[in-house]
Order: sequence, then C-alpha cells, then structure tokens
Amino acid sequence: MTAVFAIDACRTPVGKIKGSLAAVRPDHLTADVIARAAVTQPWLDAARIDDVYWGAANQAGEDNRNVARMGVLLAGLPVEVPGATVNRLCGSGPGGDRQRRSGDRGR
Repeated sequence: MTAVFAIDACRTPVGKIKGSLAAVRPDHLTADVIARAAVTQPWLDAARIDDVYWGAANQAGEDNRNVARMGVLLAGLPVEVPGATVNRLCGSGPGGDRQRRSGDRGR
C-alpha cells in the first residue's frame, strides 16, 4: 500500500450572495491556498505531490468544473500534478478524506 500524507487542512473564506467575494472565482481561491501551503511548508517539494483533493460545495454555472485541477495549475504546480474536486455539499471534506485514504484516485 502506498503511504498517503495530508500536509495541511484549511478552508477558504465563506462568502455570501453579492458579497465581497462575489467576483472572486473558486479556482483562484483554491490556487491561493495551494500556493500558501507551498510557502508555509518549506519542506514541501511541489514535484513530489502526487495528487490534490479539494472539497467544494454546490458549484454551479461557470464554476461547475474541476476546481482542484484549475487551482493546481493557477498555483503553479507542475502540470503533471492532477487535482480531484470532491462535491458532497456539506460533507465534501469527509468524503475527500475517505477517498484519499482508500487510495481511489478516480483514474
């Protein structure tokens, strides 16, 4: 079995309809968090990241895409690093954790 490591856990700001985050795309929020992890975890070598799991709730319209993959690319990680968005509404975090621990990379 391959060892799996969760290097950080955090959440982006919570917005409201027509609030201050209305013009900010979810993939840009994701990229900010991923890029900050690279800065705050200096031992982390981006080239050794095998996968990024990202929990997102209730994407719709233009934002209904793979936020994790877009965040990985916008954060400047190598193009070879895949990203998987887990949409379980309120349970996206626990669902992603179960998927990550089981080794199911969706491929």
